[in-house]
Order: sequence, then C-alpha cells, then structure tokens
Amino acid sequence: MKPKLKTRSGTAALAAFAVLGCLTSSTTQASAAALPVVNMEATVLAAQIDPRRADDTLTPGAKDSVLAVERALQARNLLDARWVDGYFGTTTITAYAAYQRSLGYTGLAANGLPGASSLASLGQNRFTVSHVLKPGSKVQRDGYVVNTRTQAMLTEAERLLGRRLVLSQGSYNPGGDPTSAGTHDGGGALDINVDGMSATTRTAAARALRQVGFAAWVRSPSQGDWPWHIHAVAINDTDQATQAQNQVGDYYLGFNGLANHRPDDGPRIPIRTWEDYRRTS
Repeated sequence: MKPKLKTRSGTAALAAFAVLGCLTSSTTQASAAALPVVNMEATVLAAQIDPRRADDTLTPGAKDSVLAVERALQARNLLDARWVDGYFGTTTITAYAAYQRSLGYTGLAANGLPGASSLASLGQNRFTVSHVLKPGSKVQRDGYVVNTRTQAMLTEAERLLGRRLVLSQGSYNPGGDPTSAGTHDGGGALDINVDGMSATTRTAAARALRQVGFAAWVRSPSQGDWPWHIHAVAINDTDQATQAQNQVGDYYLGFNGLANHRPDDGPRIPIRTWEDYRRTS
C-alpha cells in the first residue's frame, strides 16, 4: 500500500505544482498586459506642438502616452510631480533630454524628442511602446544628406505632383547656411529649388509636400535673406533640431514657421504625418 500512497501523493503534488504554475504564468501575463502602452507617434507629436502653445491645451490623443512617459521621468527624479500632467511642454522636453544624456546620448540623440531606443529604455517594466518611429539611415540626394524616411516622403510627394523636386539644401547640415538659424542641423529639414516654377506650381509643390507629412512653406526674398524656395520639415522626424521642432509646432498651430510668427501662408489641407498618410492612402 505504501507505494500506492506515495504515487497518489506524488500525483497530487504534481497537480498542485501545475496549478501553481498556471497561476504564476497567468499572473505574469496579466502583469505584462497591465502595463500602459505609449503611442510613440502621438508622444513625439505632442513634444513638437506643446512647447509652442500659448496655453496648456493637450495634444489630442496624446495625454495617456505623455502621462506614462512623465511618470517614468518622475520616478527617476528628473521631473517634478507638478509637471506630470499629460502636457509635453518645455519642462518635460528638458527632463527627457536629461534622461537621454544619462544614457550617454549627445547631440541630436539628446534633443528632448523621444527616440525609439531611449523610449524603450525609459519604459522598462513601466510601459510598452507602440507605433514606433525611426528616421532611418542617412542617404545622398542631389548632393545633400537626408534620411530614408524623408527620402520616401519626397518620392511620394513627387508622385503626387507629377514632377521631380530638386533640393537646394538638405538635412544634417550644422552651420551650412547661416540664414536657416539651425533648422537644417538635424534630420527631416530640407529646401526645394523652385527655379523655373510658376507661382501656381510652387503652391502645388508645397501642397504635395504637406499631403505626405511635411510642414512646408513657399519662402520669398521678402521674408528673409534667401531666394525663392520651398522650406519643408518632416513632421515626427525624431532627429530634428530644436528649431525644426518649433517649426512643426507652429505649423500645427497655424503659423508660418518664421520668427515673425505670422499666420500660415501656405495651402490649407488637413494636417497629417507620413505614417497617417500611409495608413489612409
């Protein structure tokens, strides 16, 4: 009888262990599932727009994601509790840049815009990340440097316009043009040569660029020390210089992206990012 008792006891123990294992597995899965999800697209968009607002209006669709990021920054003593409000303003930008520097990042990688790597690191055991953004590698175009995301956007704008767009300035060009005030120091910023274009074609080109996710304006000599050209910044490019971030924010708020802060003088269309365009086209 003893062997039988031992067998029943062992069977009971195995059953109990199996139940415990299932419970542990379920608890672990539930814990992972309970982590908030940070939408990177919405978060980066808020980080471009919110610092340019005259009030504390929240960027639509970004609040929960921004709150999760701010709580993680607060947990690292980089952001005071009073700024954990779902508003990615200048204080949160400064805190996020400090976090990026704590990871050893410098330059564009510590610009205060959440990048894919730093956001994943910040979110460990706190949140997961969806809608990940990456600018891609650097490539040559018309003798200038852009990234692969910007290149793809330009190619699609050309298809919509039905003509080739030639650059007169690219990205990642620190100090290359004093009149740009640093806008082209990072990624996503470029100028289009409009020589030979009529006023109608210039406007059509700016519209096509806006359709695919650029903040784009036709610039005239009356606005600054430059020839006629189209200036464009790829919305949600995480390599942007601060000046380019500000121009994107101004674009969303209805301004012209210049220091005079005048109303937007470009073609009016629904504003969307490259990722929005790809999902809906």
